[in-house]
Amino acid sequence: MRELLLEIWTSVRRNKLRTFLTGFSVAWGIFMLVILLGSGNGLKNGAQSNLGEYAVNSITVRGGWTSKPYMGYDKWRRIQLHDRDLEILRNEFPEVRQIAAQAWFDSNKAAYGSQFMTVTLCGSLPLYQSISGLKIARGRFVNDNDIQLYRKTVIIDQTTEQVLFPDGESLGKPLRIGDATYTVVGVYEGNKNRTEPVCYIPLSTGRLIYSADSPVINSVVFTVEGLHTDAQMKEFERRLTRRLAAEEHFDPEDESALWIENMMEVYKTISMVFGGINLFVWIIGLGTLLTGVVGVSNIMLVTVTERTSEFGIRKALGAKPSSIIRLILTESVLITSLFGYIGMVLGVAVMEGVNYLIERMPATGGRFDMTVFTNPTLDLSVVSSATLVLVLSGLIAGYVPAYRAARLKTIDALRYNK
Repeated sequence: MRELLLEIWTSVRRNKLRTFLTGFSVAWGIFMLVILLGSGNGLKNGAQSNLGEYAVNSITVRGGWTSKPYMGYDKWRRIQLHDRDLEILRNEFPEVRQIAAQAWFDSNKAAYGSQFMTVTLCGSLPLYQSISGLKIARGRFVNDNDIQLYRKTVIIDQTTEQVLFPDGESLGKPLRIGDATYTVVGVYEGNKNRTEPVCYIPLSTGRLIYSADSPVINSVVFTVEGLHTDAQMKEFERRLTRRLAAEEHFDPEDESALWIENMMEVYKTISMVFGGINLFVWIIGLGTLLTGVVGVSNIMLVTVTERTSEFGIRKALGAKPSSIIRLILTESVLITSLFGYIGMVLGVAVMEGVNYLIERMPATGGRFDMTVFTNPTLDLSVVSSATLVLVLSGLIAGYVPAYRAARLKTIDALRYNK
């Protein structure tokens, strides 16, 4: 092996510029492949982060507006969900597991001391936090005792805490929202999809203060189990729509009367879209890499032509065709792998650098602070795939020259003149 590597090194030294330029095309190809894959991964992670931490198997149901008359009711009627709809979901649909509800109240001025800002109040049930993946930074979320005892507790986001409590000590402090005073029991990480801060209070308390204990709710969110296929999910949604249509008196075929947001479908759609983007990136990247592979193959063909007499002497001295094939293939794989790894390392380094800068960029804190691009780094499987591509590229690049060298006849090789 030592003699083989020494011989390859001697061959490379005789053609330094040609080898470097050919290797550079391979390095550039794998570099662009890594950059494109990392960019696609960053876009995918950004899109998924904007969805929040909702459970993949969660479904959100909201009342809409009817678009057709039904059973004596006019069209353009607002459909509102009620507490009895929660009981229907709990008792009549065995697929439903965790379930929670929300009711939105008017925006109010929140004040503490001399600091104030406008916030939106949302009455919520305890399980909403686990279903939505709401991240509690400190303290806790609404619990069952808050609901049963109509406690005036509130959970604020970090932005609200920074504005109203500059010292960062908000837990246990009284916070005046509108005409009511609440006790801060928790702080959660903000939601980038919200146009203004949201403060969560117990649903029962919010109804008592702002809507005279009305049973109306704005949305129901729940998780499902046992629905493994698209057909099963469609059948479940159809049964759900028909049952709520009978309860709230609207046409079950009226698609605008009830809004059903299935996170499983959303995630599936995003996965399909970025799966297509990922495939497109691989095609473009491999096409770029193929240019370098062709260059390596050409340089190996030139090498075989230049060393035709040498190969004839080797065969005359008893060298087997397999040894010549091994020599050509090894040189091809080494050139491709060496420059390919340089390109891959540079590509990974660039993506890591971009990720480093993104993580340290200050949040704008604006109302529409959406994440478009985040964490463009590549995982081990992608790097392993790129490594496999490099080895295969080297073998492909060296196959034709090696095959040509092995088929040389000894007598023709010996009398070959450059």
